[in-house]
Formats: sequence, C-alpha cells, structure tokens
Amino acid sequence: MTERVLTPRNRGFLFLDSHPAGCEQSVTDMWQACPDPADAPEGAGPVALVIGSSAGYGLAATLAGLKRAGIRGVMVSFEKAPTERRTATAGWYRTAATAELARTAGRDLVFLNGDAFSDAMKDQVADLVEQRFGGRLDYLIYSVAAPRRTDPDTGLTHSSVLKPIGRANRTKTLLFDGQGVPEVREVETGPAEGDDVEQTVAVMGGADWERWIDHLAGRGLLGEGFTTAALSYIGSPLTAAIYRQGTIGVAKAHLEATARTLDARLARTVGGRALTSVNGAAVTQSSTAIPGIGLYTGLLRGVLGTGLVPPVHQLAALWDQLTGAAPLAPDDEGRIRLDTWELTDGVQAAVAERWAAATTDSIAGLADLGWFRDEVHRLYGFAVPGVDYTAAVATDVPWPDHTS
Repeated sequence: MTERVLTPRNRGFLFLDSHPAGCEQSVTDMWQACPDPADAPEGAGPVALVIGSSAGYGLAATLAGLKRAGIRGVMVSFEKAPTERRTATAGWYRTAATAELARTAGRDLVFLNGDAFSDAMKDQVADLVEQRFGGRLDYLIYSVAAPRRTDPDTGLTHSSVLKPIGRANRTKTLLFDGQGVPEVREVETGPAEGDDVEQTVAVMGGADWERWIDHLAGRGLLGEGFTTAALSYIGSPLTAAIYRQGTIGVAKAHLEATARTLDARLARTVGGRALTSVNGAAVTQSSTAIPGIGLYTGLLRGVLGTGLVPPVHQLAALWDQLTGAAPLAPDDEGRIRLDTWELTDGVQAAVAERWAAATTDSIAGLADLGWFRDEVHRLYGFAVPGVDYTAAVATDVPWPDHTS
C-alpha cells in the first residue's frame, strides 16, 4: 500500500494531487450538513441515476438524495485512478467515501467510472437497472460539465469553449500567486468564432441528456411518474457576458429547451416530468475555470457570509420537490429556482458595488478571501478541518466494488 505525506501543489486553481483523507472528511462534512428529513426514508427507496456524481452539485445530489429520499441505484462519474507517481483525482476518493456512507446507511448504490457520453456506459447502466433494481428507474439527475464529448452516432469529438458572443469581453478576475497572495486583474476573452457555439452546445447542451432518456425508455426502464432534472446555472449580470450570454449560456438555453421537449414527452408516455434546476453560486472545479466567477463568488460570500446557501442544502430542497415532500414549484420556463437567495436586488446591488471597488489593494476588505481560498483547496481534499496533513496517508484507495 502506497502511503505519502501530501501537500498542495497547484497551478492556479488546478491542483496536481488530491488528499484521500481530506476528500473523505469533506464528504462526511457534507453529509452532516445536509438537513435530516422530517421523516426517515422507509422501505427499499426509489431507484435513481445520478450522472456526474463525484463533484460539485452532482455529489451534493447524491448525498442529499441518499439522506433525504433514501435513494438506491446507479451513480456515474469519470475519474482517474491512482498511479505510482500521482494520487487519484479528488472525485475518486470522494466516491469511495460516498460508497461507504451508502453502505452504512443500508442503501444499495452502485458507482460506475467511465464516459457518461458513451453508449457503452448507457448500456451498462440499463443492464444494472434491469438486473439489480427491478427494471424500474424513478429519478435521473443530470449534472455533467465536460470539456469535450464524442458523439456516438458520428464519432466526431466536440469541444466546449468559454467565450463571449459577438465581441471580446474584458472582466475582472481573481488570481492567487504561488504564495497565495491575491491579485485582481483584468482579462480579455476573445469572441466565439467559427463553430464555437455549436461545439459548446454539442457538449454542454441537452443532447446527451435526451440520449440517456431515449436509451432508458427504449429498454422499457422508465417507471410510472419518472422524473428527471438537469442541473444548471444562470448567475449574476456581472458575469453574464462570459456566462449566460456567452457560448455556455447558449448551451444552457439548449438544455432548458430540451427539458421542455422531454417534459411533454414524459407526461404523455409515463406521466412523468423533466425540469432544469437552476442552482446558486458555489466554488466548484468547473466554476473556478470561468473568468470572473471566482471573484464574484468571493464577493458574494463577503456580502452574505454564512447566508450563502451550500450545494447540499440546495439539492436537499430539490429532492424534497422531486419526491413530493415539498410542493413542486417550477417557473414559467419549467425551471426549479434554487438561486433566489443569490439574485435578489439587494444582494446583487451590494455585490456590484464591491465589484466596482475591487482592486488588488482593496480586495481583502471586500471579499471573503480566506473562505474562498479554503474552498478551492477543499475541492482537492486540503484545508479540511480535522485532517492531520503531517501524517502519511494511503493513496491507492480502491474504487467501490459493486459485484457483491
């Protein structure tokens, strides 16, 4: 067994290694932070499929579904195993910890590691639902953020980009140097060119979500009342040019249009629903890659403090609506809005004021930099309270076995 003392090594917001004990503790912390249901889930529990279950909102969906609804079923993610030189990805260790929580809770969760865009993975999931879970799927949560996707029909690989549309965009962004000193810098992102928009929609739009529904429906696995939700984000006017009005925003609009199409179809065929869940801001591995989002989130935390709603609380509210524990309340676009706490006029005005004043010299008094920096580290299992980072830790943690 390989044991190492691990310290954070990073290039910007990208870390080269992950800490197994820190990742395990972060999952435990999320589990404990998830509100207990009014009534403990009884019986075998509904069968759910979570696609993108190892990080961010997908991980929150898995943990909240387990605690609030007592789900069983299949969780899909794409993570790298440990090697002699490198640790596994953080999602690998988080998955191992989540599997142990599920086992302790007495829930049958199967964790699959592979390309969710592939038909081979769709076949593997369908086989498990058919053979292990009684041939009926009740819920599907779709939470996929990826840089590229290979279309199973054409064999073409599409790549997503984060670009504004029409003209270049200059925005403030937050960076940290090698010693962790913060810097507010203006960066310019050139506009989308050629087929950038179409490429991004092909990866981050609703095509793969719809393909999952087609595949499972074709196998006769959608239960009566089957409900599916794709996780999305709208965000602030401060980041709209690079996000909601940019290439990724077009992909999100396609995702929402797909939800409306699927909703009509599922209502007709199985009395079901398809929705998008618009979640609030959070520090995730995906969000830290978007110019301006890190600065915005740090300022938002500076305004709201502990009023910033963590992902696991948001996903607990989503599961309550999906299962009927709380009224299902989609907006006119068929979206469940879990971001209203973030987008009130008062909060946005306060963040905008701080954004305008933000410079390298002033940022420490405007944003919660300690919280933001620790949240970035915690994505990789570092800066997690209660973990002894001076101790050697086993890095060759196995992927959860689902054959028993």
